[in-house]
Amino acid sequence: MATLISVVIVEDDPDIAEIQRLFVEKIAGFEVVGIAYNLVEAKELVTILKPQLVLLDVYFPDGSGLSFLQQLRTEGAKSDVILITAAKDITTLQTALRGGVIDYIIKPVIFDRFSEALQKYHNYWRQLNQLEQLQQTDIDQLITPAVPAETKRRVLPKGLQKPTLEKVQHVFNEPQVILNAEQVGELIGISRTTARRYLEYLVSCGQLRCSLVYGDVGRPERRYSLS
Repeated sequence: MATLISVVIVEDDPDIAEIQRLFVEKIAGFEVVGIAYNLVEAKELVTILKPQLVLLDVYFPDGSGLSFLQQLRTEGAKSDVILITAAKDITTLQTALRGGVIDYIIKPVIFDRFSEALQKYHNYWRQLNQLEQLQQTDIDQLITPAVPAETKRRVLPKGLQKPTLEKVQHVFNEPQVILNAEQVGELIGISRTTARRYLEYLVSCGQLRCSLVYGDVGRPERRYSLS
């Protein structure tokens, strides 16, 4: 069985906390292990349960969620944090980003946006736990904000054509497919150099990942697979 990502919800409004719990339960790969309605409870739950992910509000009767975030970082807590708040001011956003939040959701929470945030985190968590040695492309995919898929489809670099791009994407329909540029070119009838341009573009979009395979002599071979 795949490991579930443990989640602690920190929210002083019980109704909103319950909505977040229901939202989490609808998304595969996550489980809510605790709900805290104030910062004292939050500290206890994070210390005891050590969740992978904390969904954190900002405003509490007993203090600020931003101060709690700073406390987590000062004490070396390994939990990642998504801020869910009604705060819309730039200062709160900047403070949250400096505290290392991985996303910032403004209330009222819409399920599609909530689901997008958790799915993006799930992909990040899965990739990070599968990698043994980082390449620059891996780091770029992990820490660079994703471009919306619709934008990727609309705007292509000069020289790339949508029909050819779709053929390259089709080659990687199955997760087990691992190919080099020459093999992709042969499959769809283009040169190795042209195939590599499309493959590197898909790597930059986060759809494919590239790994280097070292042989006995010569340069390492670049092989591509689904991200």
